[in-house]
Amino acid sequence: MAKRSLYQRMRSNAQVRSGLFCLGVLLMIVAVIIGPLPGPGFLIVFPVGLMLCLQNSAWAKRVYVRFKWRHPRYGDWADRVMRRVSAARRRARARLESAMDDD
Repeated sequence: MAKRSLYQRMRSNAQVRSGLFCLGVLLMIVAVIIGPLPGPGFLIVFPVGLMLCLQNSAWAKRVYVRFKWRHPRYGDWADRVMRRVSAARRRARARLESAMDDD
């Protein structure tokens, strides 16, 4: 049996997961507050908070998927900012399909 890392073992605890979710929400709120300030603070802090929320809450994942379904352009942008592997696979598949259609 493979050993799990400390982070994986901690995330199995419900209190730790809810704490990480709350930290993610707090980071997203802070990002909105520091957004008008000069510099890329919003573009760094907001995706980190969003990732924490998505990793630790099934509810947040459902809301995010619904948002992406209704607003695909913004969902694609959010996936790129967060460097989600699933988004990269989707873009590669779309490029491959468009190349096959051109032939």
